[in-house]
Amino acid sequence: MRLLFKLSLITLFVGCNSSINPIESSLVDFTAEIQLGIENHIEKKSLTGHGFFKLEFEEKELNLKLVKVHTEYLSNLGPQEHFACVDLASTNGFVYDVDFFLSGNPGEMIVTETTVHKINGQPLYLWEQNSDKTWHRVSAENASPELLGVIKEKDRFEFTYRATLPEMNKTSRIWIPVPVSDEFQEIELKSFKSPVAYEILDENNHGNKVYFMELNSENSGQIIEINYLVNRREKGVYENKLGDPLDYLRPNRLVPTNEDFNKIAKKVVDGKLGSLAQARALYDHTIDRMKYIKTGDGWGKGDAVYACDLKTGNCTDFHSYFIALARSVDIPARFAIGASIPSSRNEGGIDGYHCWAEFYTNGKWWPIDISEGDKCSALSTYYFGHNPANRIEFSHGRDLVVEPGPESGPINFLAYPVLEIGGKLAKAKVEFTFNRIPFSSS
Repeated sequence: MRLLFKLSLITLFVGCNSSINPIESSLVDFTAEIQLGIENHIEKKSLTGHGFFKLEFEEKELNLKLVKVHTEYLSNLGPQEHFACVDLASTNGFVYDVDFFLSGNPGEMIVTETTVHKINGQPLYLWEQNSDKTWHRVSAENASPELLGVIKEKDRFEFTYRATLPEMNKTSRIWIPVPVSDEFQEIELKSFKSPVAYEILDENNHGNKVYFMELNSENSGQIIEINYLVNRREKGVYENKLGDPLDYLRPNRLVPTNEDFNKIAKKVVDGKLGSLAQARALYDHTIDRMKYIKTGDGWGKGDAVYACDLKTGNCTDFHSYFIALARSVDIPARFAIGASIPSSRNEGGIDGYHCWAEFYTNGKWWPIDISEGDKCSALSTYYFGHNPANRIEFSHGRDLVVEPGPESGPINFLAYPVLEIGGKLAKAKVEFTFNRIPFSSS
């Protein structure tokens, strides 16, 4: 088994949670070829496996289907050495995050090593760099908080939000979140590149701000790129300063209050004295009940009923379920969304948005991150009352209303752009990248 990788001009990514950084410009970027190579490998193996990619794991043979190639993590490790990270789903709905090492020239790549890295988002190991620039695997049980994705106290980075517009044959409109400064993050707009002018809309129910642009067919394929300088502090319990927390007892379109949630919540909190103990009981219940699985239809919308019924989903579903339960026992709770900045590397791509929740008790808001607590039990207590410094928050709340707003109605939540072409929802390709900036020693 390959445990150590000698690197000279390159920096290895640390698996799918914290990726191998792009190589130096002296090496050719083969990312498209790497993607094709790993897809061909999986397809070929599936043809001989009666439609399944078969993988031996823990003395069992897994029957897997391709879900996603993490294109943001495809990397050259050196001449004829490559890395790919792939999500594969089993017949029982479990998702296996698998690391592949490949060798060879474009069109001739062969897989030299295959290792299960995560199961339903829970890492089995992480990568840690040695002083001699080689890397070794560390079991999740023995990993440090930073290696597990947590930077405490403070972080500083440039963050780039990039949206590539699709083909637009009709008048179109787009809404993009504006991250705003507060006591935990200082946001400085460094540049805004857009084919058209923008205006900033106020979303008054939750205090968000939103970029708004009107587009046309001439803007097809063009890029909107926004770059920020972010100074971020670790977020802990904080006093309420704006708005009425009781507003967050009201239901949302996808986070209703109904008898099912009432029954579950009351059973979970039975015998727990005070709202803080009750909230912790609901937090632990959500971890125990939910599995982090991103397959099938319905996940990722933040639909609390879906999460309750299927007991699976991503971070939006975890936290929507918790919020519905908390409100059922009169604990105000709200949704927040942004991006988690990798802790174990200093630049590169980010694997999409991340969301969390906050609940209110005794005059203070408590930030929680249940899906991350689920992935790593060693950090489950930390994530009850903390968000790490390596984050940027885009917006909070659900059912966002702005004027002018989408014809589809209130915005469910705002991280990726909301794009309408001729009044119908469409998708823009979204990429997040970052570059960490060291703090001055003076």
